[in-house]
Amino acid sequence: MDIATLLGMVGAIAIVLLSVQRTGQLEMFTGDWFSPVFVICGTLLGVMIRYSMGHFLSSLKVVAQTFSNQKNDPQLLIDEIVNLATVSRKDGLLALEKVTISEPFLEEGVQMLIDGSGGDVVKQSMSKNMRGILERNSASQKVWRTMGEASPAFGMIGTVIGLVAMMANMEDPKAIGSAMALALLTTLWGSALANVLFLPVADKLKYRSSNEQMKLTICIDGVMAIQSGQNPRVIASVLGAYLDPTKRAQVPVKGKK
Repeated sequence: MDIATLLGMVGAIAIVLLSVQRTGQLEMFTGDWFSPVFVICGTLLGVMIRYSMGHFLSSLKVVAQTFSNQKNDPQLLIDEIVNLATVSRKDGLLALEKVTISEPFLEEGVQMLIDGSGGDVVKQSMSKNMRGILERNSASQKVWRTMGEASPAFGMIGTVIGLVAMMANMEDPKAIGSAMALALLTTLWGSALANVLFLPVADKLKYRSSNEQMKLTICIDGVMAIQSGQNPRVIASVLGAYLDPTKRAQVPVKGKK
């Protein structure tokens, strides 16, 4: 479970509910079920118009990723590549068949080397696969970002509809205040859903995609380094450039402990 996502979302919802409670009008907010239904349904239907059904449904399933605790330590990946390079230089590429590789994308590239594919072919194939993965990630981000843009708009539409109905019935001045308050609830729901759910999920997916891009790039560079027979220490140093300097593992210097 991703603690940051869970705490952020639960905390944001709690703050909104606390603000609602402090108004002393909790019954008005909870009693109007149509406002959230209008915003949610309007948002989903509006987004469905822009994308295919399969694309839309697959993007909704991705939301589970924002709550999962993604194991994505680049240093561990670099250590694994260095180990593969060490085995390859000592016993040859065929010896890598006996090594268990945790990252599927890296395993695919190493298997191509074992099968005798040339460096250009391996790099081209892995780069193409990486672009496909990143494009699919980007597509899911766009769906959630579109929902974040659409929900405030549908909230405003609901408010305008409520205000038009209120203006058409001005006989009772005492009822104007409560009618306007109800009309504005859809705007509240649209803004709250956009900033508590839709846009945060889109940004989290973007963050995850950025991390995955770095991981895939490390895999490609690592496989190319193994194919060219580079020194494992050099590989560790080169791939370490992708990491935050404070998180890089120190490459041991020959002759020092």
